[in-house]
Amino acid sequence: MKANSELVSKIRELARKKNAIILAHNYQVPEVQDIADLTGDSLALSIQASKTDASLIIFCGVHFMAEAASIVCPDKKVVIPVLEAGCAMADMLTVDQLRQFKARFPGLPVVTYVNSSADVKAESDICCTSANAVQVVKWTGSREVIMTPDRNLAAWVRRHTDQVVHAWDGYCPIHDELSVKEVRLAMKEHPGAILMAHPECSEDVLELADVVRSTSGMLDYARGSDAEEFIVATENGLLHALQKQNPGKKFYAASPQMICQDMKKTGLQEILDALTSESPVVKVPEETRIRAYKAVERMLEVPRD
Repeated sequence: MKANSELVSKIRELARKKNAIILAHNYQVPEVQDIADLTGDSLALSIQASKTDASLIIFCGVHFMAEAASIVCPDKKVVIPVLEAGCAMADMLTVDQLRQFKARFPGLPVVTYVNSSADVKAESDICCTSANAVQVVKWTGSREVIMTPDRNLAAWVRRHTDQVVHAWDGYCPIHDELSVKEVRLAMKEHPGAILMAHPECSEDVLELADVVRSTSGMLDYARGSDAEEFIVATENGLLHALQKQNPGKKFYAASPQMICQDMKKTGLQEILDALTSESPVVKVPEETRIRAYKAVERMLEVPRD
């Protein structure tokens, strides 16, 4: 504990000296979430950071998130503490694969989930988040759309629109591998609990859910709900934020297996090292950044429900 408190003090002092802001995704380990200036969903964090006067961003997350910060905050230096922290879903679609997929459906708008590389965003017409995917697809006004890279998010959208959705066959292994059997077991163990599920889960799991929300949506729902117990079907890192914000309520993991090892690679020492060296830097090339930013910018024009 003493070692941790010393690390925390060093990080906070160095961040202050360097005019740095520390961002942490909701799936990071508890001590990283606790030391962050901002916690939340990936793109929302980048947008929030763009509105600050910080000159240095330390993004505690995975690589595509640091790229998103570089896209949205071109005037700031973006550092990711662990360069090897990647996203299996984002890696399931390359820009060349997207071009080939687009060629099969010429003229259709490409709606790309923010859990994707900068190159893929740049090749897309509009981005979406797990929270606004349905609204974004409806907003395109197109009878048919292409959705990448998450087949499960695309299936969720398909259920809630009249549009034809041509989905790339990517997925998040952590969410996709959650089984109905595991969820039913959690429901049996906690019969009075509300089941909150992320739309990256399979359709079979979502059928069982009381509410389907993004991570920030789950936080909002839990705060506003009169319920006292919740089963959480997303990466288990979110349980820390849920419990911290709702100390009088109980939260249970849908499965103990829902752990993203890449999200757990960043610790306090890695943050201190990143602040000290201001590396590894993530910088999206300007031509790619401009095109990717347009896809993000279009998304921000979509009215919220």
